Amino acid sequence: MRVMEPVAIYKDLLRKVSPLRFSPPVERVYNPLDYAWAPFELYLKRYGQAPKEVLLLGMNPGPWGMAQTGVPFGEVAHVRDWLKISAPVGKPGLEHPKRPVLGFACRRSEASGARLWGWARARFHTPEAFFARFFVANYCPLVFMEDSGRNLTPDKLPKAEREPLERLCDEALRRLALRLRPRRVIGVGAFAARRAEEALTGLDVAIGQLLHPSPANPQANRGWAAQAEQSLRRQGVRL
Repeated sequence: MRVMEPVAIYKDLLRKVSPLRFSPPVERVYNPLDYAWAPFELYLKRYGQAPKEVLLLGMNPGPWGMAQTGVPFGEVAHVRDWLKISAPVGKPGLEHPKRPVLGFACRRSEASGARLWGWARARFHTPEAFFARFFVANYCPLVFMEDSGRNLTPDKLPKAEREPLERLCDEALRRLALRLRPRRVIGVGAFAARRAEEALTGLDVAIGQLLHPSPANPQANRGWAAQAEQSLRRQGVRL
């Protein structure tokens, strides 16, 4: 497999996932690689230099995070004020009235992103120190919503729709790992860890898992940052 720069990897992924179609209960699909490409490209170019020690891998964008800013786990305040990324964001083709895309004008805070980037800021102080060793990506670039506006995660798609998407996302993840050369890929949640195991078979990389920071996970509401650090240390990550 040819080694590609991150910008090329994700442009290729955008081109390949765009024609995919999904059936009910999926009623809306947002693709931030399309309408939020400008801040995402800044993120890749500023922080995606190889090599990395650890690749932290999320599942897919959240409606108030990457769906707004284009940055994985991209809670607006942390992307703007800590990562120093801000750029114009367009609109998805068919917007759900309960999940408007307002870009950096969005006033909602995504708790998962606030926790993850808040930990990185508290531990490493500067983005440069964090990204010298770490990178954060999402496995799947698409947001799926039911008619009510409720999120539908990629693992809940029917097999006939999930497997073609996974093949494309596996390919992109493998290319990213070949470019960044991480020693460890750590899934933020069980789904991302499983997909990393599948996609990176045969590569010299250790696969691990972190507790997902979502407030929907009761365990994550009992000091997620401290638990994440304990888990990273157990997996051999120096902090």
